[in-house]
Amino acid sequence: MRFDIVTLFPDFFASPLSSGLVGRALAKQIASVQLTNPRDFTTDKHHKVDDEPYGGGVGMLLKPEPIFDAVESLPVLPRREVLLMTPQGQPMQQALFQELASYDQIVVICGHYEGVDERVLNLVTREISLGDFVLTCGEIPALALLNGVIRLLPGTVGKEESLKLESFESGLLDYPQYTRPAEFRGWKVPEVLLSGNHPAIAQWRKDQQMQRTRTRRPDLWQAWMEAEQGLGQ
Repeated sequence: MRFDIVTLFPDFFASPLSSGLVGRALAKQIASVQLTNPRDFTTDKHHKVDDEPYGGGVGMLLKPEPIFDAVESLPVLPRREVLLMTPQGQPMQQALFQELASYDQIVVICGHYEGVDERVLNLVTREISLGDFVLTCGEIPALALLNGVIRLLPGTVGKEESLKLESFESGLLDYPQYTRPAEFRGWKVPEVLLSGNHPAIAQWRKDQQMQRTRTRRPDLWQAWMEAEQGLGQ
């Protein structure tokens, strides 16, 4: 899978893309990441990529020409999405990462300043947000998206079966997990996990998932309940 990141700050990605699971996945060529700087496509001597908004207002907007030229310089693979990182976009969720993991190419445009010229949306197939808040740049959500998608690609995670047991994969939050020692500062591991009774452990974990989701994320609980009722009809 190929990722193309259109960013004014390519150095932002240097350490994250060379570290951990993502770094190993790139080294194994499970995925590739190419960084393209819109500044390289400017024609004035100051390499200007932003300007004041028409109609007045605070801050500067990214100009359309450098972004269009940057995106249009990229190869086009058969299954491709062009994403714009913006607070106005679709919130990131696990289902989105699962969908994007099936594509051949993901182009990510990182917004900056007060945003981008509206005409840039003519390049974009989907607007994506990290959440209902504003950050200083689109590089932070872009990294989150890269991480979330690459870890789903075959070969990235050693035990791929573990991906199916994580939070959000079943619509529920993850269950509590413990490791040695069996007792730490008076806190004991639940007896069922030490029992060796695998059906009982599975039931305990499912019960914990349901309880956690119901108390911590009522929105997810409601969606899960509706989906379960739909399957039962």
